[in-house]
Amino acid sequence: QVQFVESGGGLVQPGESLRLSCTGSGSGVGVPYYAIGWFRQAPGKEREGVSCIQRGGAIVNYAESMKGRFTISRDNAKNTVYLQMNSLEPEDTAVYYCATPKEAYYCPGSGSQSEFHYWGQGTQVTVSS
Repeated sequence: QVQFVESGGGLVQPGESLRLSCTGSGSGVGVPYYAIGWFRQAPGKEREGVSCIQRGGAIVNYAESMKGRFTISRDNAKNTVYLQMNSLEPEDTAVYYCATPKEAYYCPGSGSQSEFHYWGQGTQVTVSS
């Protein structure tokens, strides 16, 4: 069974940084075998795509508002995909999730959550002064 666990969230001030991790768990094959996407969901809003990284490292970015501030990367040896978030703003406050595309190996062109599955439980990021 494919499972992912997010970690690294917390409370930070505007302008600070966080690095989120998405690690494979469970009895199934792990992160190295899948493309992995990061999403976020703010209170009262729909879940939106942030970025996705394919097995070979090719990246698809879904959100212009985060471009240049958020960077996705992967370390297959550590069974982990990261989301480095810099220059955080209060508008970045959300629960952040990782998941794998239903196509498994390729990041879809759109950041629609309907194209992803095997969601983790999420990690809360709060940006506040």
